[in-house]
Amino acid sequence: MGLYPDDIEAQASAIITTYRDRGWLIATAESCTGGLIAGALTEIAGSSAVVDRGFVTYTNQAKMDLIGVSAATLDAFGAVSKETALQMAHGALMRSGAEVAVAVTGIAGPGGGSAEKPVGLVHLALKTRSGLVDHREMRYGEIGRDQVRLATVRTALEMLAAAAQTPA
Repeated sequence: MGLYPDDIEAQASAIITTYRDRGWLIATAESCTGGLIAGALTEIAGSSAVVDRGFVTYTNQAKMDLIGVSAATLDAFGAVSKETALQMAHGALMRSGAEVAVAVTGIAGPGGGSAEKPVGLVHLALKTRSGLVDHREMRYGEIGRDQVRLATVRTALEMLAAAAQTPA
């Protein structure tokens, strides 16, 4: 067994194979997962043919500086929002050579939640150069920081797998 649970490694391996066969590159923009999605993908031998780059943008300033999330979006909707996740995916795509970018922002806990944005809330977004846009709002609940982060990796990998089934 590697660093990640077997199901995550199996999904990451399938994604690496599928994307390599398509000649597609992936970029990630991660907040609450801190690079775990890129880490899961790069756990797989041969991933250098598929993983272009990953942005770990934990602070709002990093989101603005590295991937172009607007201050207005952060002010209006907050870091943990559909709008921010979509801008993160867009920014990662535009600042990379990738065909597909996936982005995540959420509240892993144990603190930091509110009634409107509880612990376990994660927004995931995916964007492709061909115009596909996917967004998922996940409410994993207070299952523990590690489990929220791993659940987010699983959902992001599901989104990447689904995107690979679309026309180029």
